[in-house]
Parts: sequence; structure tokens; C-alpha cells
Amino acid sequence: MTMLGRGVSISSGYDQPISVVPRAALRRFRERFAGRLLAPGDTGYDEARSIWNGAVHRSPGLIARCTSRDDVAHAVRLAAEFDLVTSVRGGGHGVAGLAICDDGLVIDLSGLRSVEVDPGERTVRVEAGVLLGELDAATQPFGLAVPAGIVTHTGVAGLTLGGGIGWLMRRHGLTVDSLVSADVVLADGTSVTASERLHPDLFWALRGGGGNFGIVTTFEFHAREVGPTVLGGPVLFSLEQAEEIMGFYREWAPVSPRELTTILNFRKAPPASWVPEHLHGVPVVAVTACWCGDLEAGSRVLEPLRALEPLLDACMPRPFVELQTLFDPSVPPGWHYYWKSVEVPEISGEIVAAIVDHTHEITSPRSYTIVFQLGGAVADVGEMETAFPRREAGFDVNINSVWLPEDSGHADTHVAWARSLFKRAAPHARGVYVNFLGEEGAGRVREAYGDEKYERLADVKARYDATNLFRRTQNILPAPRRQTESSPA
Repeated sequence: MTMLGRGVSISSGYDQPISVVPRAALRRFRERFAGRLLAPGDTGYDEARSIWNGAVHRSPGLIARCTSRDDVAHAVRLAAEFDLVTSVRGGGHGVAGLAICDDGLVIDLSGLRSVEVDPGERTVRVEAGVLLGELDAATQPFGLAVPAGIVTHTGVAGLTLGGGIGWLMRRHGLTVDSLVSADVVLADGTSVTASERLHPDLFWALRGGGGNFGIVTTFEFHAREVGPTVLGGPVLFSLEQAEEIMGFYREWAPVSPRELTTILNFRKAPPASWVPEHLHGVPVVAVTACWCGDLEAGSRVLEPLRALEPLLDACMPRPFVELQTLFDPSVPPGWHYYWKSVEVPEISGEIVAAIVDHTHEITSPRSYTIVFQLGGAVADVGEMETAFPRREAGFDVNINSVWLPEDSGHADTHVAWARSLFKRAAPHARGVYVNFLGEEGAGRVREAYGDEKYERLADVKARYDATNLFRRTQNILPAPRRQTESSPA
């Protein structure tokens, strides 16, 4: 514990296990809580503590599977009263595994799965346990979508709170740019709605600042007209062509219309259904596209790329919901993952050379380096309008070590591969996307936001979570000068 201000205690570590809760207090909690409570040894406990990253193994003292906002509020009050180690689980997709803690309390939102679409108003209300595939399934019948991610089993909550990059971002912005309001349970168990009009400081912080400020139980989004058919899919080239392809790409991608978002992938071609068997395991660079405009116009934009003699051209008109599933087989729940990441202004020759070298030296056939093209509508929003930082960034480079559970004896080798490539890319970095961080320490969290934005977030943190209850996050410590202020009404 750290003492700040007038003796207010700020939790900077993971302090009290669930075992400190007196039996009488736990009994009262059980009487109020309508959801299911799971402790070690209970049926369903092991499943409930399993998350997407199978490399994370933690044993909570109690998992509170919430069925409503009231359940969330009761759980938060219990955690606050006894300063429990507290994790908040939405989709459980974060690579750092912060959704699960040892010995403490997990507030599990995965049962909150309602999606309500208002096609007339083009708005969507989404509960915090919803996955992207469920969101798309609800909106696409109306020709609508919320810009959100590239993998269907990603949780809406965590993706949104970190910013939300994905297939539609160059045309429609980040996920947070479509956020209209959020219902939030605060650290004292009270509930507020945050929007441009209500608690605007909290609303600002929620749009990129992560889960530091409270538990969002419901998100309201503005939906965009998308699909249901887009022009999308991968165009695969031999890794030996990487210098030629990237020389072309550096000229072509930045001037392409914003209806086009591209993602680069450097890896050994996976044994996916859309990859011919003779290409399985071949080192490739894939340019995967999503064009969310007129299909004929998109075909003309992609013609120069397709003229470069690809090994495989699987970019075609397809349902947007199908495009969203394309990467799912490469990142299934339960495999082991370790990430390192940088944001860069451009994909320079030095970065390409580093990625190509490490792709040749890859230690697991499931590992890869993925590069997200930013720009377009992402940069239309002013830098200080939301907590999401560096709107002007050109690309996100995400280095993914991936291996099977039975290969865990070689985990150090796979982690070292990612760290080695990160070391070569880091001198070119201008920051890091917070949703791509592992457990990398306070310095990297500050690096994610930059000093000015971090200090503003720390002020908001002090107002809404002065004791740092929500610290199992990419944690922003409350600003000391704000500790004596009262909680918001």
C-alpha cells in the first residue's frame, strides 16, 4: 500500500485474498448476489477460470458470475470493503491475462450477453460479456456494424476500453469513436451513465483508458452502414518477395481510399481451409484487405497489388461476418500466447528486414508478426478528444509468439523470439497500443499514453477510483493531488 494525500491509501499491489472476508460478510454477499458463485473445487470452477491465453494459469478464491448490474455492484462493494485482489472478466481475451487473479475475487461479466439493435436510430446497446461475433450477428441483418476488431471471440468490453482497432477503422474510426454512452459501476458500488453530457471526464477516459475507472456493464454504440458484403481476404506472397512487396506497399497503402484497411501478416502459411496444401508451412507475407465500399471500385484499387504475382489471391466479395472469422483458426482459445508490440510512423526498410529475418528464424509454426494499417478516420479525431493516444500513428506492429500447450517446455525459446524482434523494432517505436500490452510494468503503461495524456487519466482515476480498486488492469495510478476530492455524485 502507498500513502498519498491526507492519509488515503492507494493500492499499488495485489493485497487481500478472498480468505480475509469474514464468513458472516460472505454469507450476506451470497444472499444478495443473484448470479452463481464458484470457489475452488466447485463444478464449473476450472472452466470459469480458463481464459483465451492458455499460458495464464491462476486460481481465484471466488468467481462471481454476474447476471445483472446489481450483481456487479454487490461484488464491487465486497471487493472495496475488504480491499480484495479483484479482476474483471469480460470476454477474457486480453493476452496479459488480467481478467483472472490468484486468491482474490473475479467479477465475471461473461453472462451479460444482451445485444439490442435499434435500426431506425442506428444504435446498439451491448452488455459487457458480448463477443464480437455475437455483435456482428445482431447488427449485420440490418446492414449495420460497429467498428470492432478482427477475431470473433474477442470481447467487446476490453476491446472498446482500449480503443478498438479493426477492419473498419480507416473508414469509420475506432470502436471508441462510435461509443455514445456507457453504464458504469464505480469503485464505491454506485452506478452512473457516462456520455458527452453526463460525466464527460469519465466518458473521455473510458475511450482508450482501459478498465481503470469502473466496470462498464452496458455500452451504447452508433452503428455504421456496412455490408453485408465486403471485398476482403488475403493476398499471399512468398517471403522472398517481401522487399519488392513492401516497396510497393509503402507507396500504395497510404494513398488508398479510406474504404480500404489492410493488415500485413508475416508467418509460415497456416494449414487453413483456404490455403492450398502445397503452401502449408511456406514462409509468406500476406496482405489482407477489407474494402467496405463499392465493390467494383474496390477491385480497381486492389488491381496493382494483385498484379505482383501472388502465390494465392483469396481476396473476394464475401459477407462481412465471414471476413471477421478469417483469423479465428490462427488464434483459438487455449493455445499459449506471448506478445510484444510497437507503434511506428511507417514500415521502414529496417523494420521489414527485422521482421523477415525473424520470420525465417521462427521457433513455432504458429507464431507470426501482424502489422495493422492505421490512418484514415482514425486520425480525424483530435488527439485530446479521447484517451486513445497517437491518432497520427501509421502502423501497429504486433509480434505474436504462439505455441501449443504440449510445447510449453519450449516456452522460453518462443518468448525469446518475440523479444529479439521487439529489440530490433523498438528504436523505431513511437508508442504502444495498450490492448497489445502484456504484463510489462508501469513504464510501458505510461509509454502507451504519453506523459500529458497519462497525467490527465491519473486525474480522472483519482476522482472515480481514488483507492485504486481497479488495479488488475494496465494500471494508471490515481494522481496524488486529487485524493482529497469527494467521489462523484
